[in-house]
Order: sequence, then C-alpha cells, then structure tokens
Amino acid sequence: MRTLAVGLLTFVGFACGWLVSLLPAVAQEGKPAANAEAKATAAKEAADNQEPAAQENFIRIHRNDKGTPLTMDTGIARYQAAAGKNKGAIVDLIGAVHIGEKSYYDALNKKFEDYDVLLYELVAPPNTRIPKGAKGSSGHPIAAMQTGMKSMLGLEHQLECVDYTKANFVHADMSPDEFAKSMKDKGESFAQMIFRAMGAGMAQQATGKQSGDLEMLAALFSNNRAQKLRLAMSSQFEDLDSQTIIFDGPDGSTILTERNRKAFEVLAKELAAGKKKIGVFYGAAHLPDMEKKLADDFGMQRTELTWLPAWSLTSTPLPAVDEEKPAEKKEEKKKS
Repeated sequence: MRTLAVGLLTFVGFACGWLVSLLPAVAQEGKPAANAEAKATAAKEAADNQEPAAQENFIRIHRNDKGTPLTMDTGIARYQAAAGKNKGAIVDLIGAVHIGEKSYYDALNKKFEDYDVLLYELVAPPNTRIPKGAKGSSGHPIAAMQTGMKSMLGLEHQLECVDYTKANFVHADMSPDEFAKSMKDKGESFAQMIFRAMGAGMAQQATGKQSGDLEMLAALFSNNRAQKLRLAMSSQFEDLDSQTIIFDGPDGSTILTERNRKAFEVLAKELAAGKKKIGVFYGAAHLPDMEKKLADDFGMQRTELTWLPAWSLTSTPLPAVDEEKPAEKKEEKKKS
C-alpha cells in the first residue's frame, strides 16, 4: 500500500512537467476552438554559467547566488538562415507552459503582436479560434488534468489568457480525429503514458533526483500549498529530456513528433508565402525537436535566446507586464 502511495505522489510531481509543457492544449467543450538585486544576480549567472542542456530544454529554474529558486522561465529562441531560400526570414520558437501566471500570458500576448504570423498549438478542428477570455468545462482528460493543476498551483490556464482572436494567429496542430488516428496507428494511449510517467517518477526518486513523497505530501497540506507545490514540482522541468524520451517510440510519438511535423508543414507554407517574421508558440518540451528540424530542413540556426518568467517560486507574484523590465537576452554565436 505504501508503495502505491509513493508511486502516486511521485507521479504527481513528475507529471507536472509533461502536463504543462508537452501535453497539448485542447479546445474546450462547447467552445470554438523577486527583488531586483536577486534578479540581477541570477541574470548574470545565467549569462556566465548557463549550460547547453538548459538552453536545449527551453526551460529553466532561475536562482539567486545562494541557489534559492526565484522563477521558472520559458525560452524564446530566434533562428535565421545565413544562405538559401530562407535567408532573410526569422523564426522564433516560443516555449510555453499551459498553466502560468497571468502576467506571463500578458507578456506573451504583447510579444505576439510583433509577428507577421503566429503559429499556435491546439488539438482542435482546423482553423478553430478560442474566444478571448473563454471559460468552460471540458470532458477531455488532458483538459481536466490541466485544470486540476491550475487550481492546485494557483495559476491561470493558457486558453483563458492568450488572445487567440488576433488576425495573425494561424492554427498549426492536429485535429482531434488526426490525433486519435495517429495514437491508434502507433498503439499509444494516455493510460500507457501515465503508467510510464509513474514508473519513471519512482525510478527518479530512487536515485535521489525526484522530490520525495514526504516533501510532496507536506506541500499538499501546507498553509501555503500553491507555492510549496510549485517548488516541489518545478524541479522536474530541469530534466525535460528524460520526460519526453519515455513517451517516444522508435518512430517517434503522436504527442511530440507527429504534432511537430504538422506544425512545420504549416511553417513551410507560411515561409513559401513570403512571411518574414514567424513565431511558433508550442509547449517548451516540443522545441528541442523543432530546433533540429529548423536546422535540418530549413537551414536555420539559433542566434539568440530570451527568457520569460512563467511562475514565481517565491511568495512574491510576478510583476505586471507594464512593470517588467525587458526580458534578459543572451547572444549566441551561430552554430556551424
């Protein structure tokens, strides 16, 4: 019995990463589709000591000089081609977590205005648009799980905060029928993924890499439950590679590989139509594979990386967008 309890608790922590950065946003049922000194210190550390793995994950835990977590950030990476048919075009991969603070989504809404076209993920019929500020219940298991996480962590849901009504938004994801067919063809199921995540969570706990069951249990019953749970769960984001690997088969997976392929079919059409500045807004766990596709299929290399805070990991919420300083940037040499 204790083993089952430990497995369930470790699964909750491990599942947070793929629930909010890998599993898709789905259309809702019945609806169309820190203080300045600490931040400065952490910014300097990021610029001086950032490891390639952290950049490839497109997500990080932002810490001060004492190692105290301040925020969980997602990356916005820019890509350009030095030559070839795509020379002169810019593609930004915009990492997302599907539940975050309102100011995070406000900052993204402002950023999205800069693009000729913004490709977005949403498992929904083609050209589905979510009404601004839409709310509603959904019978889809993914939506139900994400709504539960939203409540537990004291955060907001992406579909309720992102303005999908903008003219430059273009749907770039599978339809529910395509998604279901691909999963069936690959022999995939959500139950299978949940059990894989539970097993991986228990394995990580055994190696000391996973938050212990007592820590998670304490967070659940804490007077400050939301902050404690964010701290306990956010560590999973620093090892997103292992989380995506467990869902991929030898021919990739529906939830990652096939949806990325669909998104890049739309990207190719927009580039062929002459669009010069394109944003691709997808869960952060999708972006390492997308980066590889940009290099292999489009001849594009990363030229810079911007970090945007998504969660506050302290008792102080993220500042409103109009109070924020420009997101920090790290220039990178073009890869050869």
